[in-house]
Amino acid sequence: MPTLLTVGPDRFFCYAGDRDEPPHVHVERHKDEANLWLSPARLQSNRGFNRTEINRIQTLVDEHEKQLMEGWNDFFNG
Repeated sequence: MPTLLTVGPDRFFCYAGDRDEPPHVHVERHKDEANLWLSPARLQSNRGFNRTEINRIQTLVDEHEKQLMEGWNDFFNG
């Protein structure tokens, strides 16, 4: 599970088993986890984050899209 980005307490990562899915990231903070598709950033699933937190996470995904896509491509195609 490579970490693609860390912002404060939020860790953005992908699972090795995600290879056959469109590019996306999992985000975890403590016991909460969400999954967002990349390009454009869209919420796919959420377990524990409130709406305000999801909006902030989605903004972070938009701001760091290039880095997240590069990390995805490096991990799965590198």
